[in-house]
Amino acid sequence: MERVGQRKTINVDRGLFLIRYAAAADEARPPKVTVFPDPTTEKNVTFVLHPDHEDAVLWGPNACLVVRALREAKLCIEVERLNETGSIDATVRVERLTQGEMAAQHPPEAEQPAYDLSDFRVLGHVASIGDVVVSANEWLAGPSAPSRIEGLSIEWPGKPEGLDIRYSVRTGRPQMSSDRVVGLGSFAGTRGKAMPLVGLMLELSGDQALTFEVEAIFLGAPAMRAMGNRVVLSGPTGREPLVGLRIALTEASTPARTGAVAADPPVSRPSGRVRVFRSRPKQTQSVEF
Repeated sequence: MERVGQRKTINVDRGLFLIRYAAAADEARPPKVTVFPDPTTEKNVTFVLHPDHEDAVLWGPNACLVVRALREAKLCIEVERLNETGSIDATVRVERLTQGEMAAQHPPEAEQPAYDLSDFRVLGHVASIGDVVVSANEWLAGPSAPSRIEGLSIEWPGKPEGLDIRYSVRTGRPQMSSDRVVGLGSFAGTRGKAMPLVGLMLELSGDQALTFEVEAIFLGAPAMRAMGNRVVLSGPTGREPLVGLRIALTEASTPARTGAVAADPPVSRPSGRVRVFRSRPKQTQSVEF
C-alpha cells in the first residue's frame, strides 16, 4: 500500500509538553500519529515514553506521551492512515505542563499595575489552518509562519472599567462585515471563504494611560509597527493580504507614532488542515488533520 499521510511542524518553547491524541474521525480504524523533532532542533528535545514503548507513536484516541524541550524547538506531528479506506482526520493536542511559580512578594505599599493582560486574547481565523488564539504581544501567523488571516476577534475579560476597545477589518472583496466597527468579543471578517484581510483598525478609548503597540505584516511588504490610541494598518496598495499580526497594550509614556521596519521574508508553511490554539501560562495547541 502506498504510504499516505500529512505532517505539521509546530514550535515549542523551553518546557514540558503533553502530546495527546484527542480524537479521530474513524475510531474503529484510527490513523497512526508519529511525533519526532525537526532535525534542526533535534538535540533540544527528549521524549518520555511508556516503558512498554520505544517509539514516539500514538495509536489511537486518549494515547499520550511527554516531550521535554531544553530550549526552543520544532516538533513534527505526522498522521498516517493504516489502510487504503481509513480516514486521516485526527486531532492532536499539545499542552504545556508546568509546576507553577512562587508568587512574587510585594511590600504592602508597593504600587500594583492598573491593568492585567494575562487574559487578553486575540483569536484569528487563518487560511488552511483554522482558529488560532494568541496572547498579548504574541504573533498571529507572522514572520516565522506567514499565513493569510481571514478574520479576528479580541477578548479581554479582565478589561479595566472605563476602558473601551473597538476594531474593524477590511476584506479582500466587499462584504457586509468589511469596515464594520465591533466591540470586544465580536468576530470581524470571514471564515472558510478564502477571503483574506487587507486592512485593520484598532481603537482604544476611555483610559489614556494605555496605548496600542501593533506590528503587522502584509504579503510582499515589510513589517509595519504602529503605536497610538487609534491604529489603522494596510499594505502599500491596500490589496495585500494580512499574513502576520501582533497586538500589545503598553503604558502611554511616549507620543503615538507610526513606522515600518524590515521583516524576515515569508517562509513556506506545510499544507493540510490544522487548527492551533494557544494560551498562557498554559499553552495548548490543537492540531487537526
